[in-house]
Amino acid sequence: MPNFYEFFAGGGMARAGLGPGWTCLFANDFDHKKGLAYQANWGTGGELKIGDVRTVTASELSQYADLVWGSFPCQDLSLAGGGAGLKGERSGTFYPFWDVITGLIDDNRAPKIVAIENVCGTLTSHGGRDFEAICKTFADAGYRYGPLIVNASLFLPQSRPRLFVIGVRQDATIDPALLSPEPIEPFHTRGLRRAVEGVSSRYRKKMLWWNLPTPPHRKKTFADIIEENPSSVEWHTAAETKQILAKMSAVNLAKVEAAKRSGRRMVGGVYKRTRFDESGAKVQRAEIRFDDVAGCLRTPAGGSSRQTIVVVDGQKIRSRLISSRETARLMGLDDGYKLPKSYNEAYHLTGDGVAVDVVRHLARYLFEPLLDVYAAAEKAA
Repeated sequence: MPNFYEFFAGGGMARAGLGPGWTCLFANDFDHKKGLAYQANWGTGGELKIGDVRTVTASELSQYADLVWGSFPCQDLSLAGGGAGLKGERSGTFYPFWDVITGLIDDNRAPKIVAIENVCGTLTSHGGRDFEAICKTFADAGYRYGPLIVNASLFLPQSRPRLFVIGVRQDATIDPALLSPEPIEPFHTRGLRRAVEGVSSRYRKKMLWWNLPTPPHRKKTFADIIEENPSSVEWHTAAETKQILAKMSAVNLAKVEAAKRSGRRMVGGVYKRTRFDESGAKVQRAEIRFDDVAGCLRTPAGGSSRQTIVVVDGQKIRSRLISSRETARLMGLDDGYKLPKSYNEAYHLTGDGVAVDVVRHLARYLFEPLLDVYAAAEKAA
C-alpha cells in the first residue's frame, strides 16, 4: 500500500482523493480549526501536526513516503492578491515546505513523487519568474517534473482550474504511455504553454508532458447538488431576491428570463462585482451564470466572496447563500464528510481545498502507475 505525507492539508481533501488504498504517515496544517475538521474526519491517530510548516523537520517524519503532497497557500499568487508571489508571507511557505523535502533527500529518503497544487496565477506571477522558480526547485532537487492545468469542472459542477506540478525522482523509469511528446489539451492549456516557453532551457530539460486521459463527459450539474432544506443557510425572502435581481444588468436579467423558459430547474451562481454603469459611475452588479456549473469557490473574507445562488423553477425564482454542504459537494466530498458547524468555517475549509475527484484522477492515472513501475523494479532487483 503506498503512503504519503500531506502538507497544507486543510480538511484532508488530498487524502480523500487518494483514497483508502493509500496510507497517510504525516499531515500538517497551520490552521487549528481546519485541524479539528481533519481529525473529525480522519481520526486522531497522531499523524496530524498543527503548526507552521517552518517548524517541521524531516527528522520528525516517520518512515519513507512514496508521495509528498503540498497545496501551499495561494493568496500571494492569486490574481486577486497583492502580487507578492513566492516572496509573500503565505505563498512563500513553498520554500520551507521544500526545505523538508531537501531534508528527506539528505537523509536518503527522497520521496518518489512530489506533487504541488496552486492557482493558475502562479504561471504569470512576477512575469513568470515565480513559475520558473518552482521549476528550478524541482530540477535542482533531482526531479523530472510536469505541469498540468486541471479544471475541476471536468469532474464536478464547479469551475476551478488549478495548476499542478508533478515531479518524479530522476532515477525513476517512466512508462512511455504516461508521457506525451508535446503538450495536449485539455491539461496543457495555452497559458501553461506560454509560461513554459518563458522557463530557461536549463530547467526545461527536466520538464515532462504528462499524458492523462480526459475523463468521460460529466453528467452531474449544479442543480443536482442543491439542497431543498439546507440547515446552514435560509432561503431569502421575496423582497431579498428582488433586491438581487435589481442589481442585475439587462444582459444578466435576460439570462434569468431564458432560465424561466427552459422547462427545467436551473441554478445560477451569483457574485457581486463593482462595474461602471452607462454614465461611468461605479455600481454594484449581481452577475449570474447558468452554464450548469458554479463559479469557483473562494475563501470568504468578510462575506464578500460568498456565492449566492438563484434557483429558477419556471416562473418561481428563489435565492439564498450557497449552503456549506453544497460547497462540500462541489469539492467532491461525500455527504458523510463532517463539516464545521460554523458556516464561515465550513466555507473556509471547502473553498480553500483541492477538488477530491481531481486528486483521484491524478492518483489513478499517474501516481499509481508510476509507483507500480517502481515496485516492479524493486522486486526485480
